[in-house]
Amino acid sequence: MIFVNFKTYETGTGHNALSLVKILEKVSIEASIKIIPVLQAEDILEASQITKLEIWTQHVDPAEFGAHTGSIIPEAVKEDGAVGTFLNHSEKKYTDFELLRKANQRAKEVGLKTLIFAGNMEELEKVIALKPDFVSYEPPELVGSKTTSVAKEKPEVIQKAVDLAKAAGIPLIVGAGIKSEEDIRKSLELGATGFAIASSIVTSEDPEAELRKLVGGYE
Repeated sequence: MIFVNFKTYETGTGHNALSLVKILEKVSIEASIKIIPVLQAEDILEASQITKLEIWTQHVDPAEFGAHTGSIIPEAVKEDGAVGTFLNHSEKKYTDFELLRKANQRAKEVGLKTLIFAGNMEELEKVIALKPDFVSYEPPELVGSKTTSVAKEKPEVIQKAVDLAKAAGIPLIVGAGIKSEEDIRKSLELGATGFAIASSIVTSEDPEAELRKLVGGYE
């Protein structure tokens, strides 16, 4: 399982996002690996109409219908075709844990799956208690790294994160600098269920070739 976070890269926005979704679908089918595009909210409707892949959104707010200008409400992205949502990504952290709890609850109320990110073991323990569908361990200092990855720098911490998540019956997704088949293979050996990947694919000059290299780690 690979989550590809389009973030707000130009190559992952609008028409470019739709083109990238079709590339992900092609590789997913040929490699028999579940690949999930994680899009900006405004691209979800069009993307869901052109692919059979699950489409996720990058964030929702703990808001309901009403006077909440600028908020992304779970009902809206669900209606557009989103199947799940990221929560608490290092680039979109909740400043208050109670807001995160409410966002997770609101997402689940409308039928969205949730993946909650944590940047350290203490935070991981707290988000596991919220019982999301997936949890992800991403050391913030390695997010977006072009030179190394969590699999290379902190494999022992991945193992601890896997053990914590497994004890709660929640799959662990590994992120932060994952960019090679070796990163994939090592993390799988440690017990990870999947990966959250962004720039190595979305900003690549040849995202299809880059993704094919990554899925080679499953072989």
